[in-house]
Amino acid sequence: MNRYAAFIFLLLVTPIFGQIRLPRLISDGLVLQRDKPVKLWGWASAGETITLTFKGKSYPTKADQTGNWQIQLPAQSAGGPFEMVFKGSNEVKIQDVLFGDVWICSGQSNMELPMERVKEKYSSIIQTANQPTIRQFLVPDKYDFKKTHTDLESGSWVTATPQNVLSFSAVAYFFARELQTYHNVPIGLVNSALGGSPVEAWISEDALKPFPKAYEELQKFKNDSLIQAIEASDRSRTAAWYQSLNQTDMGITSQPRWTAPELNDSDWAEMSIPGYWADGPMGKKNGAVWFRKTITIPSSFVGKPVKLWMGRIVDQDSVFVNGQFVGTTGYQYPPRRYEIKPGILKEGQNTIVVRVINNADRGGFIPDKPYYLAVGADTIDLKGTWKYKLGTSIPPLQSQTFIRWKPAGLYNNMIAPLLNLSIKGVIWYQGEANANAPQEYAQTFPAMIKNWRDKWHQGDFPFLFVQLANFMEEKPTPQESNWAKLRQSQDQTLSLPNTGMAVTIDLGEWNDIHPLNKQDVGKRLALQARKIAYGEKNLVASGPTAKQAIFKPNQVTITFQHTGNGLLTRKNAKLNGFAISSDGKNFVWADAEIKGNTVVVSNKTISNPTIVRYAWADNPATANLINKEGLPATPFELKKK
Repeated sequence: MNRYAAFIFLLLVTPIFGQIRLPRLISDGLVLQRDKPVKLWGWASAGETITLTFKGKSYPTKADQTGNWQIQLPAQSAGGPFEMVFKGSNEVKIQDVLFGDVWICSGQSNMELPMERVKEKYSSIIQTANQPTIRQFLVPDKYDFKKTHTDLESGSWVTATPQNVLSFSAVAYFFARELQTYHNVPIGLVNSALGGSPVEAWISEDALKPFPKAYEELQKFKNDSLIQAIEASDRSRTAAWYQSLNQTDMGITSQPRWTAPELNDSDWAEMSIPGYWADGPMGKKNGAVWFRKTITIPSSFVGKPVKLWMGRIVDQDSVFVNGQFVGTTGYQYPPRRYEIKPGILKEGQNTIVVRVINNADRGGFIPDKPYYLAVGADTIDLKGTWKYKLGTSIPPLQSQTFIRWKPAGLYNNMIAPLLNLSIKGVIWYQGEANANAPQEYAQTFPAMIKNWRDKWHQGDFPFLFVQLANFMEEKPTPQESNWAKLRQSQDQTLSLPNTGMAVTIDLGEWNDIHPLNKQDVGKRLALQARKIAYGEKNLVASGPTAKQAIFKPNQVTITFQHTGNGLLTRKNAKLNGFAISSDGKNFVWADAEIKGNTVVVSNKTISNPTIVRYAWADNPATANLINKEGLPATPFELKKK
């Protein structure tokens, strides 16, 4: 190698020193916290001098021996856009910087759920979402059990436009939108949420030590070989299951295939959709079940894009219209929204075929969901009788191990890189994943809040969270409920300073863990923010909460606070949702009457009540106590002392 070639080689393989590097968060479109000193940070070579130029002033600093540097910027008023220039041996410009309020938006799927999932419900709002001062930074879904990260792998700030807003957290967007109605400042949303995640995944390693089970599980999953073995086993088992499914499914192996419009399905059984095939003659089967329906299409539907709504299906589906594939969904929760392209439908008889794959539990079509074809406002109902036939029945598929949900992993890679960012507060929607251990949540959730506050070094910043919505089928009699117990654990967390809770027991859907009404969730979080973070003193931010219960023979009198302009019931109906017990085991519904700021409950069969409950159910849909501001009362259990 000659001297020139050696020089070129060295240039290619030798790292370039002295290059300023900023974290992903510090990028174009950045929103920084107003009215408090903010930290700007990054990396360079050891000892390198870095100077920030901002609004005509210079702020110099020097990188430490490991290359880390920080600049403290004095508190700035809300406003912008501004430019920031960082200069060392190289120069980095950050443009379109705003100062406003920065909110961390975290939790599991109901926080993660984007506006795209609710676009039909809020189409007019999306069409007018031209709000350049509402911005979101979407944190990538990554975990790490071994170390905390100082930066994110990807991500950028995007402004709320009709196109961009589809990727925004729906809850967070409506929260920001509501805040701007009352406090006209820029809002930065840092969306760091992951569906299905338990609270333990968001707690740092040191804060997990009081919880031995979670702490030991974290140590276990620091073993890369273990993770690789589990993932390989999951892949192999899943691949083998689907291979067996496809090789034995008569709907695929037969000729003609069961997607063919000309197939003679006269010998197929009939089933009413929506519904579950386990409830019919076929019984509980796992595998592939095929459904066919012949419908009559008018000329007005021909030659146009047609929307096909197939509700929700457990677990997976593939849909064919007149033999042509129109869409598939791989798991049970997303709404089935497909588009039939022009030319597929014809006037007269048309055939829709749905192949449903169910790998465990009860397969079928979820009731109380939309099933129809639509062109504009014209619709064709698809509910009712369908033909169906079992393609193949195979043993259930063992669930995979969701490694990304293991303790501390999400904290290390989705929260730790955010800790230098000055913030206004946190909004949080999570708890479904911990509903099987509600008593533990009474310790782990407050521990997580304290943990984040300790790590952020910004005092007891506002931490606002959503109580679990109503979900699952209503029960005719009072029963035990882990969801009710977890709501109680969430309520108890309000003992921490600067915490607020949005009650949503009237906003859920019995058949969907992801209810579509995210606007009211955002509004109720914003009410808490206005009260706690923005100091609006005379604001009624929550519904009635039980202050105390006086137990007497034959009745219980509950005193409420946060009653606003008074107690009443939704739609002025009879007051429902109260249950009492004398032994703590057997509960009965109680008659209830509003008297001022109290509710008196009784049941003639209970002469010595010792426990009173309100809205104590997975789905307390009939519980209807509110204040005159329309906010629902918080579920509770109170015991005689």
